[in-house]
Amino acid sequence: MAKMLWEPSEEQIKNANMTKFMNFVNDRHGLNFGNYFELYDWSINNIPDFWAAMWDFSEIKASSGYESVVEDLGKFPGTKWFVGARLNYAENLLRFRDDHTAFIFKGEEQKSAKISYFELYKTVARLAASLRDMGVTPGDRVVGYMPNMIETACAMLAATSCGAIWASSATDIGPNAALDRFGQIEPKVMFTADGYYYKGRTFSTLSNAVKVVEGIPSIEKLVVVPYTEDEPDIGNISKAVHYNEFLSSDSKGDIKFEQLPSDHPVYIMFSSGTTGKPKCMVQGAAGLLVNHLKELVLHTDLRKADVHWFITTASWMMWNWMMSSLATGNTLVLYDGNPNYPDPSTTWKLIEKEKVSMFGCSATYINFLRSQNIKPKEDFDLLSLREIWQTGSVLLPEGFEYVYREIKEDLHFNSSSGGTDINGCFCTGSPIQPVYAGELQGPGLGMKINSYDVNGKPVVDGQGELVCEAPAPPMPLYFWNDPDGKKYYNAYFGVYPGVWRHGDYVLFNSKTRGVIFFGRSDSLLMPSGVRIGTSEIYNQVEELPEVADSLAIGQRWQEDQRIILFVKPAPGYHLTEDLVKKIKVTLRKNASPRHVPAMILEAPDIPYTFSGKKVESAVTNIINGKAVTNRDALANPESLDYYEDIVKELEK
Repeated sequence: MAKMLWEPSEEQIKNANMTKFMNFVNDRHGLNFGNYFELYDWSINNIPDFWAAMWDFSEIKASSGYESVVEDLGKFPGTKWFVGARLNYAENLLRFRDDHTAFIFKGEEQKSAKISYFELYKTVARLAASLRDMGVTPGDRVVGYMPNMIETACAMLAATSCGAIWASSATDIGPNAALDRFGQIEPKVMFTADGYYYKGRTFSTLSNAVKVVEGIPSIEKLVVVPYTEDEPDIGNISKAVHYNEFLSSDSKGDIKFEQLPSDHPVYIMFSSGTTGKPKCMVQGAAGLLVNHLKELVLHTDLRKADVHWFITTASWMMWNWMMSSLATGNTLVLYDGNPNYPDPSTTWKLIEKEKVSMFGCSATYINFLRSQNIKPKEDFDLLSLREIWQTGSVLLPEGFEYVYREIKEDLHFNSSSGGTDINGCFCTGSPIQPVYAGELQGPGLGMKINSYDVNGKPVVDGQGELVCEAPAPPMPLYFWNDPDGKKYYNAYFGVYPGVWRHGDYVLFNSKTRGVIFFGRSDSLLMPSGVRIGTSEIYNQVEELPEVADSLAIGQRWQEDQRIILFVKPAPGYHLTEDLVKKIKVTLRKNASPRHVPAMILEAPDIPYTFSGKKVESAVTNIINGKAVTNRDALANPESLDYYEDIVKELEK
């Protein structure tokens, strides 16, 4: 039985939005649910009724209501949601227009700003008018190659208010990676900044933006936001205009929110693209909005009084998710740069100063704090902090325990997992349920998920593939440039027809009903046909004080597969024979003899995506003789040099 770390009080349960929604459903349907899993079971057995209740509870603004919640649950993929409804995504996010603070912006120690909901509405109105004046119409693509700043949010809201489709990438990705993304969708307008700050250094990025514009003939206008300079020189840049000059001079106008069908595209999201051009996943306005509000209002328990900060960039789906919380009227902290600059106290000073109540981060960030023995509760007033929301990759039970031991004893630790594909979560937290070490609290409402074994049969209390057995509103409408739908079908339905295969390796706990994640199933190791999740190795190896990081991959070897473990030693250590022996003994004792690698090698660095996920696939390709064509998709592409250099040695 997993270790219980937190249990909500009766008062917390009573006041939770989840409880209010449960009472709403009980009253509407004459039911008597008393806990989360009773509500969850109902939500997946009565899918249309659940999503209808969520639509009404979250007070979706629509000029026309839907005629049916879902067209055909048996049509998977391809069914339609909220058929007949007409609405605008941005209008729902801008429902508050008062003096309450909408955004607090921090650009490391360099820049800061605030904007109210009233000021936000007026700024978006001016920007939307400018986009309309230059001919932006529903279905056009508008993109942001931007830092995480207020102007990025304004550009997204203005574009989607016009019915344009928004896509974004952070300025810290290279121009080739940006071209691989934006070039596929042929945008009409691109927003960019003149540069960004990182660890106190200034990086100029205008030249990168120019390369992107030159590579995409469809771009008619490059809107340049001043950030690192007061007035960047754009005189020699074709199609460029300063942001302040682009803004309409009409400061009194209202926004004309384009009323569009429920399945009108609102976002295009990109896969990481570490082994080729990224997939372009097109997501619909109504389905995305209703699911985001389910996760934000119910699972995260957000409300207007909250101050919400998620460490993210405009490249990660958490940015889009975070933006939808504007519909709750909460205050959003936008942070651009390194949250540990000039030292790790920066994050906690900001949480203390701005009275952040919901803080979001990755497993990588929590592991960094653990490795540095940071103890925020000893040095900071964290009275305001009631929730930490973690995602991005697998977090060990020890990471959960660290949060409660060294950050705060009484908070909701909401560990979630889903992905860019659905711009949301398959598994997430519940503020009315206990938290157990190493477990996500359960499936998200309305998400009919299961775990399949190697024979495609449901399995409980044993490891299997995460699948979703019924349609859900946030699933992509289609992939861009995939007219016959083959890429879309093969991405999710090629293994289990009629069932979405998500690509995660999980275990469903029958006692707690929590879900344990072991990593991506497409990075499973299969020595002698035995399935091993890479996180099973990381869980043991990275607990050793001599190890800072590690990467396990499978190499084709003598008509089988052998495990190779790359270890990045902690500062002051090297991979000695004694450490190799210690790693092997630890894995054999705490995992199994099958988990012991055939080879253990010292690596100078481990490759990561910009969202903080280990890139096992790229190294696996290199070691097995395949090229990695998209190095710019990595946060540290130079890390691949080592693996490319040792290929011949590993082939011996």
